Amino acid sequence: MGTFNVRFEPIGEEIECGEDETILDAAFRSGLNLVHGCREGRCSACKAFVLDEGWIYLKKYSSFALSDQEEEGGYTLLCRAVPESDVTIELLNYDPDHYRLEHAITDGVGRVVDVEVLTHDIRRLELQIESPQSFGFLPGQFVDIWIPGTEQRRSFSMANLPSDGRLEFIIKQYPGGRFGAMLDEGLTVGDSVKFTGPYGTCYLRDTGGSRSALLIAGGSGMAPILSLLRQMSEDGQGRTVSVFYGGRARRDLFYTELVQSLGKRIEQFEFIQVVSDESDSDGDDVRCGFVHDAVDQWIETSGFRLDACDVYMAGPPPMVDAVNDVLTLRHQVEQNRIFVDKFTSTGPEESADSDSVSSL
Repeated sequence: MGTFNVRFEPIGEEIECGEDETILDAAFRSGLNLVHGCREGRCSACKAFVLDEGWIYLKKYSSFALSDQEEEGGYTLLCRAVPESDVTIELLNYDPDHYRLEHAITDGVGRVVDVEVLTHDIRRLELQIESPQSFGFLPGQFVDIWIPGTEQRRSFSMANLPSDGRLEFIIKQYPGGRFGAMLDEGLTVGDSVKFTGPYGTCYLRDTGGSRSALLIAGGSGMAPILSLLRQMSEDGQGRTVSVFYGGRARRDLFYTELVQSLGKRIEQFEFIQVVSDESDSDGDDVRCGFVHDAVDQWIETSGFRLDACDVYMAGPPPMVDAVNDVLTLRHQVEQNRIFVDKFTSTGPEESADSDSVSSL
């Protein structure tokens, strides 16, 4: 099989890419953790620009992720791009200090330990890692779970810490979702499940606790946020942490007592719950409205220092995008200090399970 040289600017790294291999997969194989998301051409997280006259073939992708005009103008999606010559790529989103893999992407096997009902449409799945026993990940990352009996896979973020030999997932059940349905009837304790990973770039950057953290979760997006919060709580650093958690109604909010318990070990901690259903927000513990509005109002009145803050968000794309606009456009937060994990669903041609889509 022939190979082509792919150079990434401005980081100055060069890799070899097979003639039938995507540039993103080749980067993973070469130890680079470039900003990425769905890896299926649907989210635009890995959008980049072709700097020279190299030739690239694009596998099937969504026009929502890359428009025809963008493609004609030299933009590409690294998860869909297959080189047909040597090429130089300009990375549009990158973290100059964290573009190498901390843990190699590998295949693994876990055994089902528990399936628990958290809400009317959210389940908790726990796997005991059987192989490789050295499997590791960073809090905030995700893996692909292979749907038993198929060649399809779905992406889900871990909610636990990597030190206990297991993987804990919080999974939303969508109508027609093939894997989600198996959590109620199909998967049982003792079953074997294959996974691949870890993927994702929405992991804790400031491990020393010198910067404050704003954590924002919506629905099952609590999974990576909970993993990050567990890490911060365990570190015991003198950190300032504020957590926003949103849902349609109170019944959609779960693990609230766990979040509050973890916050007790953090020097300065605040937990704000938000529901969009006006009829279900009685009491002082839950605010009514949309998460982006609640964040905006809180910034205006809290005195929270955004210039010394890192933001971690996970949840539905509309929520993530709306909060991102509030932070960057209204409050001038630098985009490179916002780390997101958009929880999308698969396309209409597939079963609509929840996917974790991580990006800078």
